[in-house]
Amino acid sequence: MPYTRAGALTPLRSGFVAILGRPNAGKSTLLNALTGEKVAIVTAKPQTTRNRILGVVELAAQKKVHPAAQIVFVDTPGVHKPGSQLDRRMLQEVYEALETRDLVLVLMDASRRTGVLPLEAQEQGTGRKTEGPWASEDEFLFSLVKKLDCPVFLVLTKIDLVAKDKLLPMIDALMKQHNFAEVIPISARKKDNLDLLLRKIVAVLPEGERYFPKDQYTDQPQRFMVAELIRERILVETGEEVPYAAAVVIEQYEEPGPVTPPKKKGVPAKLPLTRIAAAIYCERDGQKAILIGKGGAKLKEIGTGARKQIESLLGTRVYLELRVIVEKDWRESKGFIEQLDWRNQLERIAEKQAGDDVPEEGK
Repeated sequence: MPYTRAGALTPLRSGFVAILGRPNAGKSTLLNALTGEKVAIVTAKPQTTRNRILGVVELAAQKKVHPAAQIVFVDTPGVHKPGSQLDRRMLQEVYEALETRDLVLVLMDASRRTGVLPLEAQEQGTGRKTEGPWASEDEFLFSLVKKLDCPVFLVLTKIDLVAKDKLLPMIDALMKQHNFAEVIPISARKKDNLDLLLRKIVAVLPEGERYFPKDQYTDQPQRFMVAELIRERILVETGEEVPYAAAVVIEQYEEPGPVTPPKKKGVPAKLPLTRIAAAIYCERDGQKAILIGKGGAKLKEIGTGARKQIESLLGTRVYLELRVIVEKDWRESKGFIEQLDWRNQLERIAEKQAGDDVPEEGK
């Protein structure tokens, strides 16, 4: 707990803040902007996020502004009506995030409500104007928050794309759907009003202890973040159904050994090398052909783009090996989807390591 100059303990505020919203509402963009790190992958395609992702923000006390705080943000998959076993699993991630929360942020894309296309969609040509102010998925989202007994903030995103005179009528219409504790318009891309959002969040959090060390910004292990960076490149490099039918599993993750100092003075030491092998799963032979491309060109593009991002994350050189496997209709396989959860993967790795550590006579 922080101390004042006089040596007295000052209260720390801490808690879990669930981020809810329709697909492409800007949840992951907001999480990355608040943490200052690439915690979640971001693309213009909807339903990019498949798992609950924690992002930890540590705030020092600011006199007359807010006390010291640790905010654990929980990014969730976009709320949409489930159509497959994978969709149902994603919705379960949302429900689980709502079970352990002190505050909920409901994100609404302001540009979608005025028929303006988000910048990323304009650039990639994937956006569509939404006719009419309400849709069934909006109603589904509001039905989730109406059951909650904690404060709920309405956060209007992408306001840099919307004329100011359009915001007030929009806020009035949304306030009729739920009695929000706060309404905060923001632009995560331009970092507009993020300080205000953090102040408002800290004000409603309870006093408590830190859930994570000060310097930790996510609960995700690096191997899962690596898998997500590969999947991000698949989302960027491919179209149609392929991105949604693709899953990535890290099969080998060999961390670098100690760095050997250079023999010649003045020559910089080579960065250590991390060796990674990953499998990309898809559902059809046709999807596999698209992922590989003519002469392996598409798979090479995916690998090259992902490797650069992974090297930036790890701070090492990376040798990345990719292969594509067809797992027919995996999105309808509950068992396969459970295997994709990084928490389950860590348990299996721990069990395997424990088995490898048992002496021969003990086996």
